[in-house]
Amino acid sequence: MDSATSDRAALRPTADNGLKIVVVGGFGVGKTTMVRSVSEIRPLNTEETMTRAGEAVDHLDGVHAKTSTTVAFDFGRISLDERSVLYLFGAPGQERFWFLWDRLFSGTLGAVVLVDTRRLADSWYAIDRLEHHGTPFIVACNDFGGPLHTEQQIREALDLSDDVPLVECDARDRSSSKYVLITLVEHLYALSQRKTATPSAAGPSDSGPPAARPSAASPEITPAKTPEPTS
Repeated sequence: MDSATSDRAALRPTADNGLKIVVVGGFGVGKTTMVRSVSEIRPLNTEETMTRAGEAVDHLDGVHAKTSTTVAFDFGRISLDERSVLYLFGAPGQERFWFLWDRLFSGTLGAVVLVDTRRLADSWYAIDRLEHHGTPFIVACNDFGGPLHTEQQIREALDLSDDVPLVECDARDRSSSKYVLITLVEHLYALSQRKTATPSAAGPSDSGPPAARPSAASPEITPAKTPEPTS
């Protein structure tokens, strides 16, 4: 199944509100494929052919069929309405390019951490950096046909709190990738509503501790088609 992109679309002249989301994760988990599948324009990719020179630094465990890799970032675009445009940035997965991540996180609303359930440890760094920057995120499992894990097992392996949404997806499929982005936006909205409600809950004359914030329920993991290893 090939990745699909929609027809090219010109940016509306009324668009004046740019929003930014980043897609991060380990090497070969499908970040490029997700940006490509959901972008309304032909995405900008900075992919280069992998050579023998990179064998010592690019670990191909679980992605032996991979022949190209992102060396800077992926870029796509989705028009939300007449004024708002969502810009998607896919971060490079190899450790030698992680120094670029902090720049990519600048000004972002939130992030999608894309994971391969066969290589969950490859996602630890992404989650650590997002938590360091205080960037809200969700986790999307791009199932490559590895051993099945329960939601609880994945949460424990990634040390995820219960209020971080966890979903499954097929990064090649546009509707599945859109579902991931919608889940992130709903998570960001829920977080903003909590922040808005917290001061009013205590009241100006309340000297006691603020009320505990309710935990947002995480969506159930939904079945997805098993994709082939992707970029």
